[in-house]
Amino acid sequence: MNQPPPLPWSHIQTVLLDMDGTLLDLHFDNTFFRETVPKALAKQRHCSLASAMEFLQQSYRQVEGTLDWYDLDYWSRTLAMDIPLLKEEVAHLIRLHPQTLDFLQKLQQHNQAIHLVTNAHAFSLALKLRRTPIGPYLTSVTSSHLLGRPKEDVAFWPLLQNRLGFDPTTTLLVDDSEPVLLAAEQFGLGFLRHIAAPSSTQAPKRSERFESVRDLGVLLTGLEKF
Repeated sequence: MNQPPPLPWSHIQTVLLDMDGTLLDLHFDNTFFRETVPKALAKQRHCSLASAMEFLQQSYRQVEGTLDWYDLDYWSRTLAMDIPLLKEEVAHLIRLHPQTLDFLQKLQQHNQAIHLVTNAHAFSLALKLRRTPIGPYLTSVTSSHLLGRPKEDVAFWPLLQNRLGFDPTTTLLVDDSEPVLLAAEQFGLGFLRHIAAPSSTQAPKRSERFESVRDLGVLLTGLEKF
């Protein structure tokens, strides 16, 4: 895929990074919600896998784009099952994207502030930080559950700014979600990049609205020049 122009790194003071699909391979989350949960629900309800999947698809659509969609406690209550325990059972699938560590190391070498900004529930966040080596590179970690708004909501971004104290005009956000990038754009973030290949098992899909890159490694172009 064609790559956008290099980022003007000399003008970027703060880097905001999504976790799932950006730093980490989205294959884990896709597998969990599309395979692990449906199989567990079918077993629990003694119904067919197709019936369980149909029910879940309807349930997912009802809360998509809200905090409930990311809330493991909500799903545990709604489905009457231990969702965190199910996540632990497939945690071996949690993996970094190949370019993640190199990207984080290069940013750290250039004294960039690196903030993880995620919609992940506290349990998922802790699980992934425990099973990956990204933690030491992060200046801060913020879950949208702490602020009471999902990243897709434009109201999330001033709350995050109050928490972190960044200048929107010199801030970069990298995310695989177009709705999240749209909300950040409406708030006024100066630099936005879309990850086109959030999952290693799916073909890249370029954004029609935002500059897309296949992976974080592409963004390193020009970093060594300042």
